[in-house]
Amino acid sequence: MSATTTAPKSGSTALPAFRPSMKVPLSLGILALIALVFFGFLGPDQTAEMKISDAGDAVAVPALMIPGQVGGVVFGILLLAMAAYSIYLWTQGERSPKWLPIAFAVVFVFALLVWIVAGARQPSISLAGLVAGSVTLAVPLVFGSLSGVLCERVGVVNIAIEGQLLGGAFTAALVATMTGSPYIGLIAAAAAGAAVSMVLAVFSIKYLVNQIIVGVVLNVLVSGLTGFLYGTLMVPNKEQFNTPGRLDILPIPLLSDIPIIGPILFEQSIAGYLMYIAVAVVWFGLFKTRWGLRVRAVGEHPQAADTLGINVNATRFWNVTLGGAIAGIGGAVFTLVTIDSFTKDISGGRGFIALAALIFGRWNPIGAFLASLLFGFAYNLQSILGIIGTPVPSQFMAMLPYVVTIFAVAGLVGKSRPPAASGIPYVKG
Repeated sequence: MSATTTAPKSGSTALPAFRPSMKVPLSLGILALIALVFFGFLGPDQTAEMKISDAGDAVAVPALMIPGQVGGVVFGILLLAMAAYSIYLWTQGERSPKWLPIAFAVVFVFALLVWIVAGARQPSISLAGLVAGSVTLAVPLVFGSLSGVLCERVGVVNIAIEGQLLGGAFTAALVATMTGSPYIGLIAAAAAGAAVSMVLAVFSIKYLVNQIIVGVVLNVLVSGLTGFLYGTLMVPNKEQFNTPGRLDILPIPLLSDIPIIGPILFEQSIAGYLMYIAVAVVWFGLFKTRWGLRVRAVGEHPQAADTLGINVNATRFWNVTLGGAIAGIGGAVFTLVTIDSFTKDISGGRGFIALAALIFGRWNPIGAFLASLLFGFAYNLQSILGIIGTPVPSQFMAMLPYVVTIFAVAGLVGKSRPPAASGIPYVKG
């Protein structure tokens, strides 16, 4: 019996074998080597003290004592192992699982933190204070990124997050001062953010003006308007118009004393609790309800959504307005939580950082929340560096989130694809 072979049919072409991108394994490998060399072999000799619980906590947890150089070597080897696993999966034609870059990032950041603290004049840091402060600084970013999620999921690019935050901050300070109630100021901030968004919606949806141009113009307009009113109204009459007070911190008994978790989840102002509720509600609404299905359909394929009877432009209009209200609440955090007054351009460009967090989080409420926490962590760590006396320049730490965002947008931690119809106006007919 002769051996037979099956020849390809005439005219057919062989499909090339699938091979995933090398970006993720290569990036993890480079970062792992950097960690091993700089955090380990060239790391400081001092021991870093990581305090888990603070004085007064119901549960006292011993501090972590991690030798700088030895700990750096251990973390570097662990990172190399994860990078090697990613490379192995690539050789087998498989993508790295989603959890792998996340776990790698957590270990890398902790190794970086140990390296910084061990090289400081006072090699001690409170993890509870660091994390709790990071969450507080991330609250406006979370609200801003959620605004971007609601807008872009429905097909409208929201460049005006900065203006919505700034408008909310100014209105909150003004109304809270005049009424004597920070809570009324919080509601007024939501209305101000919604008003800014309605302008964006009218011009970009009804009159088909380029969404990015409208957003940029709104940012400049709100910045100029609030700056003018601050200089002419608030500066000469501070007691009448710019003493809003603060939102009370509302700790939950017993739960707020849990190390690390307690101050984060159970010792917040009403704005902090609203942040967690907003993330959960927006995620559930987008992915578990009929409303969310309609929203995502409008953002992905408005023509098909229109065919099914969905009013595309009305859906976009109300989603953009809702997003603005959420961003306005985030702006109120600047004047009612972080400090108790308004200053010119108090948002400091955080609306654009929220936009970056939105992209980093892949247009997902939970992803945007986690990305915002990363930015808040960098902001808080930057201030703590000066206290403990580290030789690492604070500007270096301040730029880390932006570097991470560039990696994310470049696709090195996975491709980020916006909704298909994002930024594209819809004309029925």
